[in-house]
Amino acid sequence: MRVTKILLAGVATVAVCAAQAAVSQAEEVQRGTLYGDMTIVSQDMLSRAASDGNNFLHTNGNYDQTRFYPNKQINTSNVRKLRPAWIFQTEVVETMETTPIVVNGVMYVTTAFNHVYALDAATGQQIWHYKHKMGPVTTYCCGPNNRGVAISGDRVFMGTLDAKLVALDSKTGKLLWETQIADPELGYSETMAPTVVGNKVLIGTNGGEYGIRGFVKAFDTQTGNEIWTFHTIPEDSVGVWATHDATGRDMLRDIEAEKAALKKMGDPYKTLGGGVWQNPAVDLEANRVYFVVGNPSPDLDGSLRPGDNLYTDSLVAVDLETGQYVCHFQYIAHDVWDLDAVSPPIITQVKDGDGNMVKGVLHGGKTGHVYVHKADDCSLLRFSEAMVPQENMWVLPTKEGARMLPGANGGVEWSPMAINADLGLTYAINLHQPMTYHVESTPYPEGKLWLGGAFKVIPTEEQWGNVTAVDYNTGKIRWQVKTEQPMIGGVLSTAGGLLFTGEGNGQFKAYDAETGSVLWNFQAGAGVNAPPSSYTVGGKQYIVVAAGGNTQLDYKRGNNIIAFTLAE
Repeated sequence: MRVTKILLAGVATVAVCAAQAAVSQAEEVQRGTLYGDMTIVSQDMLSRAASDGNNFLHTNGNYDQTRFYPNKQINTSNVRKLRPAWIFQTEVVETMETTPIVVNGVMYVTTAFNHVYALDAATGQQIWHYKHKMGPVTTYCCGPNNRGVAISGDRVFMGTLDAKLVALDSKTGKLLWETQIADPELGYSETMAPTVVGNKVLIGTNGGEYGIRGFVKAFDTQTGNEIWTFHTIPEDSVGVWATHDATGRDMLRDIEAEKAALKKMGDPYKTLGGGVWQNPAVDLEANRVYFVVGNPSPDLDGSLRPGDNLYTDSLVAVDLETGQYVCHFQYIAHDVWDLDAVSPPIITQVKDGDGNMVKGVLHGGKTGHVYVHKADDCSLLRFSEAMVPQENMWVLPTKEGARMLPGANGGVEWSPMAINADLGLTYAINLHQPMTYHVESTPYPEGKLWLGGAFKVIPTEEQWGNVTAVDYNTGKIRWQVKTEQPMIGGVLSTAGGLLFTGEGNGQFKAYDAETGSVLWNFQAGAGVNAPPSSYTVGGKQYIVVAAGGNTQLDYKRGNNIIAFTLAE
C-alpha cells in the first residue's frame, strides 16, 4: 500500500507509507493507524442520502440511484482548478470497478479478488485492510471484479467471487459473519455491491453464462440469515410468445419450432440464467425494489430454451418486505444476442404520454436506447433515440457468424447512468463494437461456461464510445461526445453543473452537464473504468475515482484510488 499526498500549493509530492500492525490470520485484516472514528450509519441517513453533501452512502448515490451529488463547490466556473489531493495504491493491480463509499470522513473501497480498504477520506491514509479468504472454487464471467460495499449501522457488507456475503466491522475490518449465497461450482458468483434497507441486505447473482437460475435475495444484517428469495426465472418461463422487441421490431423468432421444442423438452427454467449484475433502485414510499435482469442461458443458442425466457432482459419490481412479484417489462424476449439488461435503474419524475409528471424508472440498455417506464406498473412510456449504430437488427446467429449491431457489450453495458433532474437529462456512456454472432449448440455443462456459440469483435471495423445526454421526457438526444475507445465504467452528475466520467485510455474528464463541453481532464495512467463519487470533508469537496483498468475490454490495469479537490 502506498499513499501519495499532493501538495496543491507547489509541485512537490511526498510518498507516505502507512505503518502496518500485526493481527491474527483468522481475522485476515491489516490495520494501520486509525484516523478519526466512524459514527453509526442510521436508516435515516441512508434514506436522506440524496440531499447529503458530506457523504456518499450508496453505490449509486441514493436509493433512487440518480448518481447526482448535491454540492456545488466544484462547478463549471472553477473545475479547471481541480488537482489530485491524494493517491492511494492498493495491493491488487487488476481491473477496478469499485464505487467509493464515504461516511463521515472514512472511505471504503474494494478491489478485484475481494479486498476491502478503509481510508481517511481527507488524506488517503489507510485505516484497515481486509482480504477475503477465497474458497476452493470461483467461477465468474468478465473479470474478478468487485463493485463495492454497502454500509449500515456499524457494518460493511460485500459480495464475493465464491458466492458469499460477508459482514465486517466498519471500524476495524474484523469479519463478523459470512453467508454462502449459492454454489460457485454451479457457476454462481458475486461482483455487484449489495444494497441495505432496514434490516435487509439485498444482493443478486452473476452466472447467466453458466446455466444458473438467477435471483435476488434479502439477508438479515445482524445474522446473515436469508429473509426471502425472488427467482428471476419463474417455473413458467414461457411468457406470451412475443415476436417484437420493446421498440416494435420483429425479432425473427420461429414460434412454431419453439413450441415444438417446449413440448419435447419442457420448461428450461432451472438452467435459464437471468443474473442480476447491479444494484436495485429502492422506492421507500411504495415499499418496492426495481432491478434489471440479464441474459438467458445459453447466451446465443435459443434452440434449448423455447419461450420468452421470463424474466431475462427485463425490468422487474418486487415487494421490499416479502420479495413477491409486482410487475415487469421485457425488452427482448428469447434473446440470442447477449443484449441483457445490466445498467442499474433510476427512479425519477417523468412526463407520461399526456404530459403529466409521474414516478418513472429509467434504464440504459445494451441496445443503445434509454427506456422510460411508468413506475406503478412497469409499463414503457417511451424509448430514446439510438445512442449507437444499430444494423441488421435482429439477424439470427449462424454457425459461420452473422453481423449485427450493437455488439454483445452494448450500447450501455453495466455502467450506471446519472441524471440532472433540473435539466431533465440522463447521461449514459456507450460502446460501439461491431461483432458477428456464431451459434453452436452444446448441452448444459453443469457449472462450466455455456455460451452456445461465440460473439466475435470484427478486427477490421472501428471501435469507439460516446458520452450521451438524453432528454428523458422526450427521448431526444440533447448532446453527444465521441470517445476514441468503447466506454465502460459509469458517470457522476453534480449540482455544480458537471458530469464526470473516465475512459480506458486513462483520461478522467469533467463535462458541462448542459452542453457536453469538456472543461477539465486528467491522465490517470490506467483505465478509468469505475463510477466516480463525491464527498465533502473539512469544508472541501472532493471527487474520487478508481483507476485500475478493465478485464472485459482489456484496458490498462492499475491500482490507484485518486481523490481530487480544488487548488487553493
